[in-house]
Amino acid sequence: MVSPTDFDTYPEKDTLRQALVSEQRGLCCYCMGRIHPNTNSMKIEHWRSRAKCPSERLKYQNLLGACLGGQGQPASKQHCDTRKGDRDLKRNPSNLAHNVEALIRYETDGSIRANDVDFDLQIDRVLNLNLVALKNNRKNVLDAVLDWWRLEKKRVRGSVPRSRFIRQRNQRVAGDRPLQPYCQVAAWWLDQRLARMAP
Repeated sequence: MVSPTDFDTYPEKDTLRQALVSEQRGLCCYCMGRIHPNTNSMKIEHWRSRAKCPSERLKYQNLLGACLGGQGQPASKQHCDTRKGDRDLKRNPSNLAHNVEALIRYETDGSIRANDVDFDLQIDRVLNLNLVALKNNRKNVLDAVLDWWRLEKKRVRGSVPRSRFIRQRNQRVAGDRPLQPYCQVAAWWLDQRLARMAP
């Protein structure tokens, strides 16, 4: 008989992986890289660690889909859950009450930062999300949306209408299809522009 807190022998992990990947639209909960619902692509992450919170091992709201995060690499090249291990984070990216998206910003070099000092330290030290490869991936997405904006300005010979920003954002994140890796960087930038424009 499987104990309700015995995650290691839980028989429905494949179904759980499917649900997490679907809910997260194919992206890692932390770095926004691509994940697929199999053990070669992802882990089932426990926001509150299994070691510290055994009663939450099978609570769905404590579970996230994470990439392999450099598993098997030196610690300096690990990220996401692989780097996090049994450490806890201040905020859960799937919990709307934690409002993670409102706290983070992206720098022009692809760095991710948080307005909350403790969470910012966790982004760097616990999750290692400013690893060079991840920064470069985010910078590429940011550069692409900036290129789109410059081309649109040339095309309209002036300010890009708000409706085009909205359409561009919707093309990247609206709907229920799998998202493109790191697309939230572009959505963040577009949201910043939209916030400065009159409705």
